[in-house]
Amino acid sequence: MKKRIMIIGAGQSGKSTLANWLNQTDRPLRKTQDAIYGRRTIDIPGAYLENPWMYKYIIALSQGASHILILVDQSRPVEVYSPGFACIFTCPVTGIITKCDEHPENYDMCVRQLRRCGIQEVILPISLRTGAGLAALERRLAATHAG
Repeated sequence: MKKRIMIIGAGQSGKSTLANWLNQTDRPLRKTQDAIYGRRTIDIPGAYLENPWMYKYIIALSQGASHILILVDQSRPVEVYSPGFACIFTCPVTGIITKCDEHPENYDMCVRQLRRCGIQEVILPISLRTGAGLAALERRLAATHAG
């Protein structure tokens, strides 16, 4: 089985846009209740994260992942992760601050949120609109053999 990059985040945090970029596709963006498998990614619906009783599905789907990306939207950093959430995964986890070109005053809040959810190592700010941080993300994924 090919391992993929799992993308987790609240609704409207940029998961599908990031999945499209990683998969080098322009699949139409739409809200879905199902995990979407791309060439390189597993895009997890925000509803799975917003309902803790659905964590078991995230854990099961993570078995097919080589890397987990946990997203926080800098333009609206809604607290959605349980404390220690990132610690349930057995593969590398990277915190991603999306839309880093919007509302820079929220950056520290985003970092604190990712730290609370258990990300102790790498946190990368990215903007899919401007391209900021995307090369660093690809280097991180390549360094952890994500595909």
